[in-house]
Formats: sequence, structure tokens, C-alpha cells
Amino acid sequence: MLTLLILPALAIAQSIQGRRTLIVNGQPGEAPVIQIEGHWYVELESLVRIVNGSLAFRENQITLTLPASASSTTPAGGQLVSAGFSRDFLRAGIEQMAAVREWRIALSNAIQNGYPVSESWIASYRGQASQNLSMASVAATTEADRNAFQLLSNEFNNMKKLTDRFLQASKSMQYVSPDALKNDPLDQKILACAHSLASMAASNQYVDDGSCR
Repeated sequence: MLTLLILPALAIAQSIQGRRTLIVNGQPGEAPVIQIEGHWYVELESLVRIVNGSLAFRENQITLTLPASASSTTPAGGQLVSAGFSRDFLRAGIEQMAAVREWRIALSNAIQNGYPVSESWIASYRGQASQNLSMASVAATTEADRNAFQLLSNEFNNMKKLTDRFLQASKSMQYVSPDALKNDPLDQKILACAHSLASMAASNQYVDDGSCR
């Protein structure tokens, strides 16, 4: 464990084990680091300099101010936002993605096998996805969470729109080809969004590549 410590110059001179390269959130810098009884300590003012923070001294109080995290990246064609999802949102998002995937598979199987798409069995898939989406909304606490939630919502709405089309066809007794989903633009959009969301979950990083818009 690395502990912050302000040491008198004499103590540092006596105990220092050399200036080392300290890396904080990917930002390297030189700082005096010492080891006392198995614990590592870093000189506070050097740490502040590395992270471009600030120190304020008032009576017996020391205020350390660190800048907002800059651990964001801009992938090609992507939108720059802060990286990283909260644990609860990531779990809820994965459950929502699984629910939409099962919903789409059920719809696809029904169409390919010529089964009528009825409200009675679609309602259970749609209801589960709606419930999971609500749970993801509650779990969204970070900027990345909220941005990803919007994409999850878009995926849900597109899946509902696709399903409603075939529900209406069944009610109207319209013929539905077993290949109706083949190269269907909306279905392709749902698949592309699913792949994009899965990639975000795997990397724990929000990247809007436009697939879910």
C-alpha cells in the first residue's frame, strides 16, 4: 500500500531510498519514495506536482485537491467521454442485453418457422426487458453509465418497434415470409447495437460508434 506522507527534509534525507518514477493514473513523474517498516510512502508535494493538483495550508489543516480524471480515450469514429462503468450498472446492463437477445431470438424463430407472433408470448420477453431497463436506469450513477443507458434504451425501443411490426402483420392476417428478417435494416441495426454494447461491456468503456443511434 502506498501512503501519502509529508516528511521533514531531514527525515527524507536519512530514510530516502532514491527518487523513483511514480505512475498515477498513467501519468509518470519523479517523486521521493521511502519504505518504513514495510510500508511505502511518497512525498506529498511531489505527488501533487505529478497529478497537477494543488495543496492549501490553513492552520492545522491541509487540503489536497486533485483534478478530475482524464482517463478517457477517443477511438476512431468514437465520441470522447469519461471511461468506466459502475459495477451495479454493468451488471444490470449485461442482464438487459441478455433479455433483448432472448427476445430477438424468440421473434426470429417464430418468423422462420411460420408461427404467428402473438401478444401473449411476446409480452413476457418485452416485460422482462422493460424491467431490466428500469433496473439499469436506477443503477446508472456515472457519466458513462448514463450515456450507455441511452443506448440500451434505443436498443429496447428498436426491438419493440420491430416486434410491433410483426404483431400488426399477424393481427391483419398478412403473410410473413420466413426470410422476412434477412437483411432487414432495423434488425441489422439491432444486431450492430448489440455487438457495440457487448464490446463496451467487455472493455468497461463507453464508446459511441453510432450503432445504437
